[in-house]
Amino acid sequence: MSLTVADLTRGAMTEFQEKLRQQHEESMHRELETLLTTADKVEAEISRKDFDGFKRLFHRFLQVKGPSVDWPKINRPPEESIQPYEKIKAKGLPDNITASLNKLAVVKLNGGLGTSMGCKGPKSLISVRNENTFLDLTVQQIEHLNKTFGTDVPLVLMNSFNTDEETKKILQKYKHHRVNIHTFNQSRYPRINKESLLPIAKNMGMSGENAEAWYPPGHGDIYASFHNSGLLDKLIAEGKEYIFVSNIDNLGATVDLFILHHLMSQPADKRCEFIMEVTDKTRADVKGGTLIKYEDHLRLLEIAQVPKAHVDEFKSVTKFKIFNTNNLWISLPAIKRLHEKNAMDLEIIVNPKTLDGGLNVIQLETAVGAAIKSFDNAMGVNVPRSRFLPVKTSSDLLLVMSNLYSLDAGSLTMSKKREFPTTPHVKLGSSFTKVQEFLARFENIPDMLELDHLTVSGDVTFGKNVSVKGTVIIIANHGDRIDIPAGAMLENKIVSGNLRILDH
Repeated sequence: MSLTVADLTRGAMTEFQEKLRQQHEESMHRELETLLTTADKVEAEISRKDFDGFKRLFHRFLQVKGPSVDWPKINRPPEESIQPYEKIKAKGLPDNITASLNKLAVVKLNGGLGTSMGCKGPKSLISVRNENTFLDLTVQQIEHLNKTFGTDVPLVLMNSFNTDEETKKILQKYKHHRVNIHTFNQSRYPRINKESLLPIAKNMGMSGENAEAWYPPGHGDIYASFHNSGLLDKLIAEGKEYIFVSNIDNLGATVDLFILHHLMSQPADKRCEFIMEVTDKTRADVKGGTLIKYEDHLRLLEIAQVPKAHVDEFKSVTKFKIFNTNNLWISLPAIKRLHEKNAMDLEIIVNPKTLDGGLNVIQLETAVGAAIKSFDNAMGVNVPRSRFLPVKTSSDLLLVMSNLYSLDAGSLTMSKKREFPTTPHVKLGSSFTKVQEFLARFENIPDMLELDHLTVSGDVTFGKNVSVKGTVIIIANHGDRIDIPAGAMLENKIVSGNLRILDH
């Protein structure tokens, strides 16, 4: 067998690439060590653990090139691997559901800031309903659960360095509530220069020129940081077996007793270690991650992993009918086992950013749901849409503040007065993006019980007791302003032009 020039070139190339990889890795390790010398002893100890995780991620990032899935190998998940919620609910509940609840802890992902909604500080501290913040509602839900069943379900908040300090100040106010609250911090990873692949941080500080040098590495970091914090072992020692994880801004993510019972009632040798709640896709959810069967495992496929040529196929509602709500039920002993074996091979999400000064950096991130492939007997449960009620924008906020939902013990449920269980489609223009501006444009929140679709664009304000029904489109062109008068009832209307209502 003779070697061709192409073979030799390819061999030289891979050797060259391997050398380059090693160089990048050695330089990175040197830089990280230098950074650690600028921290005090306590901080250096925490940061060293963070950096160990980052080094592993960076090593894998250098190994992997191109999309992390081979498209032809993707199959729809087998029927039995995604159970309909109705089937799980039909089993009913045992008399001793309290025993199951005492083996549960609730974890809320609380690392995000309210910047996208024009708010400073942690997103969980934005008021969403009757002066209650996301965090208030969460505490009320769990307190209600503990009082109703006489249980001790703790609340665990995964904070980031962006949210930790302010969240901890607020926690004082829940001292007399019947819920034990624990917090732990996500890792702090260095942003790296896109060209040199080296950290942009000058030292371990977080202010001044270093303000943009760090990032929390996505919620896939929960496994490592939960373990490193010692809280994982503490909960296991207290007899906890499962955590229910969800985003703090998903107001539909309440503890579901039927799913909990399903987990607890499996035979010991078939214990399900991971449940991902999924729900049916609508046009609004085309970017959400989906479950696939890949090399004999259930696997989460995120849009960032899809080769460009297949993005439209990924977004189609016909091939991939469900998406991940990020409500997850995970076995604590399984997290401990997999983390200690370093066996959770989470796909890397490369998130490019351009900083204020124009510098291009990359953040290496992972997603919590991506670990599903590593757990035994993992499955999806196709839940009703009501378990996915995220508040990402002011349009979402308008829905949850309105009379479409009623609030009971921290839980929002669709009003019985609404004839259709579907959520209306609301699109508010850029004048409504920031929460403060949004609130200033409504004297009170309109009646939306019979609304299907609302689009508002431009400089628009709403008087008291307005009601919108069917499809309503309100467009104020540039330079115009529309004041919807108090008591107005708009049903299947398009409003445009200029309408000013001034106090006389």
